[in-house]
Amino acid sequence: MGYTAVVDYGVGNLKSVVNAMEYLGFHTRITGESKELELADAIILPGVGAFPDAAERLRMSGLDRILRAQSEKKPLLGICLGMQLLFDGSDEIRPCEGLGFIAGWVRKIETNQKLPHIGWNSLRFQNSNPIFKGVDEGAYVYFVHSFCGFPRHEGHVIARTEYGPSVVAAVASGSVFGCQFHPEKSGEAGLKILQNFGELNR
Repeated sequence: MGYTAVVDYGVGNLKSVVNAMEYLGFHTRITGESKELELADAIILPGVGAFPDAAERLRMSGLDRILRAQSEKKPLLGICLGMQLLFDGSDEIRPCEGLGFIAGWVRKIETNQKLPHIGWNSLRFQNSNPIFKGVDEGAYVYFVHSFCGFPRHEGHVIARTEYGPSVVAAVASGSVFGCQFHPEKSGEAGLKILQNFGELNR
C-alpha cells in the first residue's frame, strides 16, 4: 500500500497534517529516513519556527539532498515554513540558504498591519493548478506567519492573499507545491487542497 511521507526533521506540528491526511483516507508515515522517503508516493514538508534553524536541520541530516532528488520523481508539498524552505533563501534572523526549488527569496511582510499575520484570509488564484481543483475563488484559509516568499517568476505563483499588500499564498513549480497557509487547519477548503495533492500520484 502506498503512503505519503511527512518529513520529520524536528520542526513542525506533524500530527495535525497526519490527522488530516488520514481523515481523507491517505496512508501516511512520519519519517526522516531516506529509504522511506524514496519509497513514498508523495512527500509533505511541514514546519513552524525560524528559517535558519529549520534549514540547518535539513542540511545536517542530509534531508536537503534527499528532498532535492525525490522532488524530481514525485509530488512534494511544503506547508508554512515548509513552503518558505522551498525558496533560494531567507532574510529571517540572518541570510540563509534554502532548498532552491522556487527561484526567489523570503522576506518579512511589508505591512502596517500587525505581525505575525494570524487568522483567516481569502485566496485569489493567479495561475491554474490542480491542487486547487474544486476550491472556490475567495475561499478562506488559515495563516500564521510574519515572513513570505517573493518568487522571481510570477508563473510560480498560484495564489495570493491580501494583508495590506498582496502576499504570496501558494506556489508551484513542476511537482513541487507550497502553501503559506495551513491547509490542515483550513476547514473544507484546506481538506480539498490536501485531497487534490494526495491524488496527484495515484
